[in-house]
Amino acid sequence: MREQVYNEQAYQRSVECAESVRGRTSPNPAVGAVVVRDGTVIGWGATQPPGGPHAERQALLHAGPAARGADLYVTLEPCTFHGRTPPCTDAISAAGIARVFFVMRDPDPRMGGGAEDALRASGIACRQISPADERVRLQLAPFFLRIQQHRPLVTWKYAMSLDGKIATHTGMSQWISTRDSRSVVHAIRNTVDAVMTGSGTVLADDPLLTVRIADHVTLRQPLRVVIDSRGQCPPSAKVFCQQHAATLVFCTNDAPAIWQQALTRHGVQVICQPMSGRVDLRAATAQLSDMGINHVLLEAGAGLAGACADAQLIDEIHCFIAPGVIGNQHAPSPLAGHGIEQLHEWRAFRFVEQFVHGGDMHIHAVHHRIDALFQHNQQGVSTCLPAS
Repeated sequence: MREQVYNEQAYQRSVECAESVRGRTSPNPAVGAVVVRDGTVIGWGATQPPGGPHAERQALLHAGPAARGADLYVTLEPCTFHGRTPPCTDAISAAGIARVFFVMRDPDPRMGGGAEDALRASGIACRQISPADERVRLQLAPFFLRIQQHRPLVTWKYAMSLDGKIATHTGMSQWISTRDSRSVVHAIRNTVDAVMTGSGTVLADDPLLTVRIADHVTLRQPLRVVIDSRGQCPPSAKVFCQQHAATLVFCTNDAPAIWQQALTRHGVQVICQPMSGRVDLRAATAQLSDMGINHVLLEAGAGLAGACADAQLIDEIHCFIAPGVIGNQHAPSPLAGHGIEQLHEWRAFRFVEQFVHGGDMHIHAVHHRIDALFQHNQQGVSTCLPAS
């Protein structure tokens, strides 16, 4: 079979479009699309918030009548079913697109035979581009994980000293990281659906857990999620102030009813698990998934972070390492929990990239289970080469 030729510039532009809407499309994935005619990009778009048009329709609308006979590039296979919006394959056929290049196959079980079968009936060639780069995988991983495992992707963020401490033995932790690193954290918050913390962090630091980026026109506040099994956080805590962002609390029957009622009066949504002891994190993340949340940022102390690790819920890590040492055996480290017993179990992550921010080292790593999400997605893909 003759090798299929695609436009590398158009592909890269579609990835950039998807990046511009990360954290704003759930429960839909962040997808970008580009229309190309004679090697020139004539239309582009990205998936809009729920109920709004998908990336393909945005790009086709931007291109207008010039889309007839053109090529369409999209980071995820066009949908074939009617959800909140009509199938994108219908819009592609109606626009008269000649060829479609997509990066990842959509894992949604409603896809049926897929876009290739749906578009072939209209005489439209449809090919999957291989291989996908790291950016596309990270853009789509939260959606893929929710569809395949019924839970959001959990990204753990923490800052520590060179000797692996997140605070002094007296409990002082602000600030281990630099202002530049904290700005990066706000940028990360701006790309997720929810920020999760525990009662220990609320009691120790009284954080606001909002996105604070000056003059950022696309700023959006994620849902704040607090795990407070026994109802220990005061209702006056900053994280419960609904003026800044919405807040959801998971607790158990050990949390006093009067405390739950006080939070509810503040406008906080309280989900009380009918049990005693600790909140079931697996059940909590499943409930977040049911709410359409694809991506959660974990900003918590060693206790909750360790519990998430024990529950196999940490999928991605952003670690900020400050160039100093704290010392003392009683100073806390980032992770508690039960931990592992054998070292052969520990190499579960791979490094993605690293940066330096104001003197801090920023290490980004992902769990191998994220790679497994895409293991079969591009098998058997016909070769596609960039146009020379």
